[in-house]
Formats: sequence, C-alpha cells, structure tokens
Amino acid sequence: MMKGVCYFLLLISFFWALPAKASVCRNYQGREICIVDIKRSAKNYWEYRVILSVDGVKQPLEVYNCRDRTTVKKDGTVLAFGQNNPGEIVCRFFNQK
Repeated sequence: MMKGVCYFLLLISFFWALPAKASVCRNYQGREICIVDIKRSAKNYWEYRVILSVDGVKQPLEVYNCRDRTTVKKDGTVLAFGQNNPGEIVCRFFNQK
C-alpha cells in the first residue's frame, strides 16, 4: 500500500514540475547579454526576431538583419550595427555572416 502511494505521489510530481527555461548568455565587452527568445524568419532566413536581456534587464522585441547588419526597433527605426551592439552575438548564434 505504501509503495503504491509513493508511486502515485511521484507520478503527480512529474505533472507539477515546471519546464526549465534556458537562455544563451555571453559576456560581450563587459556586459552580460542573454538571448531570452529567438525566432528565425521563415521568409528571410537572415532575419531574427529576438528578445534580449542585457545585464539582467529584458529588452523589447527587435528584428536583427544579419545580411545588412541592421537592427529594426519596435517603433520601426532602422539602425546599423555599431560598436557594442548585441546584434553580433545574435548573428553568430547560427554562424551567419
């Protein structure tokens, strides 16, 4: 009887266990940059929709264009990759150049 209760409790614990969320983190020029969520565009394989965390602060969704080396902000502003831009990490994530 006791063995059956233990198996039942073990089975229940598997359903309550939450999935682990892993993110890819890198130290880049003195900052910790983590890729929280990344989705590759189906139409333009060189574009990635990414949510980053920079030094523990979650950033809004941005589109990184690895072919043109540009970032499209949420408001539509297009910026070229500059110094200290985390876009380099995003583009290297899948070895895109």
